[in-house]
Amino acid sequence: MPRLESCAWSCSCAARGEMLSSSVPSPSLALVGRGARSPSTSSASSTASSTSSTLNWSQHLVQRSVVLFVVGAFMALVLNLLQIQRNVTLFPDEVISTLFSSAWWVPPCCGTAAAVVGLLYPCIDSHLGEPHKFKREWASVMRCIAVFVGINHASAKLDFANNVQLSLTLAALSLGLWWTFDRSRSGLGLGITIAFVATLITQFLVYNGVYQYTSPDFLYIRSWLPCIFFSGGVTVGNIGRQLAMGIPEKPHND
Repeated sequence: MPRLESCAWSCSCAARGEMLSSSVPSPSLALVGRGARSPSTSSASSTASSTSSTLNWSQHLVQRSVVLFVVGAFMALVLNLLQIQRNVTLFPDEVISTLFSSAWWVPPCCGTAAAVVGLLYPCIDSHLGEPHKFKREWASVMRCIAVFVGINHASAKLDFANNVQLSLTLAALSLGLWWTFDRSRSGLGLGITIAFVATLITQFLVYNGVYQYTSPDFLYIRSWLPCIFFSGGVTVGNIGRQLAMGIPEKPHND
């Protein structure tokens, strides 16, 4: 009898151990199951995050382009008005007609150029690995715009003995604008490039009779135009840099 009882006790213990071992999953099976689920979950989350970042980056790019286009078109109207109305200090009755007396395509072209230049400046800074950190605030940008408008106004208001003196004065003012509000090698290089390209385009348009300048002294245009283009490129570049602050990082496809 004792032998039978011990045998029965051992059999019940063995059966209970088998039930416990079958009910508790082994660590290896748990790891296998977890590993089987992780690739799909991680790929889905990475795809969702990449799509979201792409949408945010594209939306911010469109917003910056629209703002730069509007700023460029508006500045073209204002500066063209300053050039046309050289001796006007108040707003006369014919100001509306003189505002739209220029060709209709000038503001859209200037707006498009401003959008391209404003997007190009922060892109070149990022490519060169030299982020622009000098006077990065909107107050400085507004002062830069005011100085640029003053330089353009000076080109129409100041009277010198000859155009060479006027051109040298505006060149000094333009370099002073770059030194005061930019001081970057990329800004200087892009400003010179923009001045050269814009001058060539202007020469081409005037040569083909699209419009003309009074008293041209540099081939078909005025000699101080490259200075205006240079200072305008620096100004729009600072606006584009300021708009690019805090933008989401551009997504990379691995």
